[in-house]
Amino acid sequence: MVSIMRFVDTVKIRLKAGDGGNGCVSFRREKYVPMGGPDGGNGGAGGDIIFMGDTGKHTLLDFNFMAQYKAGRGVHGKGKTLHGKKGKDKILKVPLGTIVKNAETGEIIIDITEPGKPFVIAKGGRGGRGNAAFVNPSRRAPRICEEGFPGEELEVVLELKLLADVGIVGFPNAGKSTFISVVSAARPKVADYPFTTLVPNLGVVKGELGNSFVLADMPGLIEGAHKGAGLGIRFLKHIERTKILLHFIDSSDEQSMIERYESIRNELEKYSEILIRKEEIIAATKIDSANTDNLEEFKKYLKDNNKIDKFYEVSSITKTGLSELIKEIENKLAEKG
Repeated sequence: MVSIMRFVDTVKIRLKAGDGGNGCVSFRREKYVPMGGPDGGNGGAGGDIIFMGDTGKHTLLDFNFMAQYKAGRGVHGKGKTLHGKKGKDKILKVPLGTIVKNAETGEIIIDITEPGKPFVIAKGGRGGRGNAAFVNPSRRAPRICEEGFPGEELEVVLELKLLADVGIVGFPNAGKSTFISVVSAARPKVADYPFTTLVPNLGVVKGELGNSFVLADMPGLIEGAHKGAGLGIRFLKHIERTKILLHFIDSSDEQSMIERYESIRNELEKYSEILIRKEEIIAATKIDSANTDNLEEFKKYLKDNNKIDKFYEVSSITKTGLSELIKEIENKLAEKG
């Protein structure tokens, strides 16, 4: 049986930081000290809920199986001025690119883009004071202490937006998955039917100029994607973080390349102004079996719209034009720093 990892990019969970431990009422018993002094220790602070970015995670699937996460309670104080131990922190590791939002207000609490850096999302409660902490000149033998304070509790939404340098967009079967399998070590599913790519695929490319960058192969878009048609709407958000868009148009298809190109651009614009303003590299794919008339018409369209300098002709099967395209991507990324 083949195991398939589900891609989950949005979950809602409840967080409960640990309550503080209670303070203690205690009096020391010493020989020759008939009224031994107070020695009740303080309770320990509750554990925190901590989020941390992990480069080894690429989905929020783990959080889909548990709706609530709790940190440990602080240990109660004891006699002999023994203070309670801090409750155990709950560390939740998430993929880079995870946004943590307050589920009630929608406010962004933190955007996790750095690996290994801890972010306290819910703070543990303070420990209660023992009676030793209440001693003063007028109150030498207090019989009071504090209960521990409750830890913070809130409901959050985790939303994953993948971190990649280049986002590949285009219609289903435009050759995105084949391209990423050829230029990187990624092995996405490749077939000749629509929606082969059901989840985003990431691939690290070692460039022609010696630099490495990350490609994201997005599920194919169709007309109406910004309204929820097809699979594209769910993944459009993932290309918002990319520095460059790589737009693939199948040159072997009978349908007008101009119409398909404008359709995708229209979907990007309707979804987000951020996407439409991103720098774009345009590539005619499957050039080894191109519809010549269609291709020439598209090239004229790009020339008339001052986009021909961003245009490349490639074939992932014969590897035609791949080297030049990779160099162009590297140069554009270098310009952006």
